[in-house]
Amino acid sequence: MDTLQVEVAVIGAGSAGLTAYRAAKSHGKRVVLIEGGPDGTTCARVGCMPSKLLIAAADAAHAAAGGAAFGVHATKLRIDGRAVMARVRAERDRFVGFVLDEVAHIPAADRLHGRARFLDGQRLQVDQHTIVEAQQIVIATGSSAAVPELLQDAGDRLIVNDDVFEWQDLPASVAVVGSGIIGLELGQALHRLGVRVTIFGRSERLAKLQDPAVLAAASRYLGAELDLRLRTELVNVAWFGHEVQLLSRNADGGEQSDRYDYLLSATGRTPNLQGLGLEHAGIALERHGVPLFDPHSMQCGSSRIFIAGDASNENPVLHEAVDQGRIAGDNAGRYPALRPGLRRTPLTIAFCDPQVMTVGQTFWALEAAGPEAFAIGEVSFEDQGRSRVMLQNRGLLRVYGELGSGRFLGAEMIGPRAEHLAHLLAWACQAGMTVSQMLDMPFYHPVIEEGLRTALRDLNEKLLQGLPEIAHCSDCTPGM
Repeated sequence: MDTLQVEVAVIGAGSAGLTAYRAAKSHGKRVVLIEGGPDGTTCARVGCMPSKLLIAAADAAHAAAGGAAFGVHATKLRIDGRAVMARVRAERDRFVGFVLDEVAHIPAADRLHGRARFLDGQRLQVDQHTIVEAQQIVIATGSSAAVPELLQDAGDRLIVNDDVFEWQDLPASVAVVGSGIIGLELGQALHRLGVRVTIFGRSERLAKLQDPAVLAAASRYLGAELDLRLRTELVNVAWFGHEVQLLSRNADGGEQSDRYDYLLSATGRTPNLQGLGLEHAGIALERHGVPLFDPHSMQCGSSRIFIAGDASNENPVLHEAVDQGRIAGDNAGRYPALRPGLRRTPLTIAFCDPQVMTVGQTFWALEAAGPEAFAIGEVSFEDQGRSRVMLQNRGLLRVYGELGSGRFLGAEMIGPRAEHLAHLLAWACQAGMTVSQMLDMPFYHPVIEEGLRTALRDLNEKLLQGLPEIAHCSDCTPGM
């Protein structure tokens, strides 16, 4: 067995690992990047990009089908499932190719293929061929789709999101278990492409929403289009050759049996930590086996081990993985002179329709602080000018501000163009702006952002407590 001595070893060549490698390398250190699986990030191969390609096809089909409401009548809609999936795979492969090119430009001496396992806090064994002795180690092993044990009875009819993007054609029916972001995005996209879809959720939760008013609006809007069965438990899963049969029970105790071509498990993701030998690393683990770490330095306890990306189980989204990788790699490279890295305002987006977003402090955290700590402003998009023009007038935005200081704290929304409003609000939150300062910014007419202005005005009135009310002016009145 070979022995390799380095200053920093990075386990995993995904988004977090590649960023950690570059950050550690910037300090002039000898760094090795260890990867045991296929090259290409989760985002490019099976996550962000292929899912958005499928959603784009679904949006095109939905727009074509909805033209009559504008007085635009197209010929009979025909969805070519093979062509849809061919484009998804081709463009997916293109995005993966960019990552592969990036990896190929890493010097061969800095790359090691195989699965790493801790022998102790500063030694790794990679397969049966190499012992890596490293002064510092970064864990960036990513995550995998979680599959509850009950679902495994579906046999080869059971799939995860990774499998969807290998389809040659669209199936006739799919049961989606999980009403989080992945389940909603893929479930609605398949539904709009002509697949019979049912989405099962054990609770009332949808995406990352916590605000009960926004959650109720989301259930209403999405439930009007989709077969959305929330507060529903799967009682039995049975495999019948080319189909899977599900027996479900709703909150009232009623049972229903249905058959589908596939069962898609979208119940979340699990950090890839099994087989790493973390019990030999000399670091403390939380009850799920994830290392305890400082979110500002990504250091695990007081050890020379750092963690980044989905492996940390903190927030499995690309920009967070990249930020964590940069912090972990930088501190591994500069050890022991650690410094806190930039942690940005929390931001999540679900690309369903209407879109869902959350920004800043969570509703549950604000609620725990007590009603005297914050105020809420809101706006419905059902009568918002630009939204009605585009026939996208389904939505509710709720914004939160700190009583006393007037500081903007966060927001939750389901509605049109939420991906763009989310960025404006995240920037304002990270900049520490007050609601009054946000209202001093320019708003064009007619735009979706005028709805945001209405919600901020509502919030500002409540924050001013006791001062004369600010007169509301219509979103559709230029210059007001």
